Amino acid sequence: MTQSSLHAQIGVVPQDTVLFNDTIRYNIGYGRDGATEAEIVAAAKAARIHDFIISLPEGYDSAVGERGLKLSGGEKQRVGIARTLLKNPPILILDEATSALDTQTEQSIQESLDEMGQGRSVIVIAPRLSTIADADLILVMEAGRVVERGTHDALLAQNGRYCAMWARQAAEEEEAVAAE
Repeated sequence: MTQSSLHAQIGVVPQDTVLFNDTIRYNIGYGRDGATEAEIVAAAKAARIHDFIISLPEGYDSAVGERGLKLSGGEKQRVGIARTLLKNPPILILDEATSALDTQTEQSIQESLDEMGQGRSVIVIAPRLSTIADADLILVMEAGRVVERGTHDALLAQNGRYCAMWARQAAEEEEAVAAE
């Protein structure tokens, strides 16, 4: 296996998406050489960024600026998600891929990522436990070591670190809703 063949098999959506000082079309299309316009648009729709793109005066030809400065954090993440959806790799790594999104957009994109995850290996790094609750296997890490492993239900039943984190996040979410 070569580095390029391995790279071709993995798609990464990082927390901080790197964008090129070029158009939105180019930045999404970078996911797969030779992608058609229809494939780029389909990826943008799946990443829930298409409507935003077509609202811009230059649409898909809009420049994103140096490192994507003309886009918000959430817009940059959605372009990065579209790029990875276009690549369609057998191994997908999501490193806090929806951290800059509002809850409603995150839920919508999570549906697309869940669909994309069917039939492939997906590694999700997420501080929001609700984004991983349906995972086949959850690893709880502390200081670089796995301290618990199992499904969401099994980890809750263990009443350990994962259960404590789940309870803490649930309480924080309830407080946030009550404050609104």
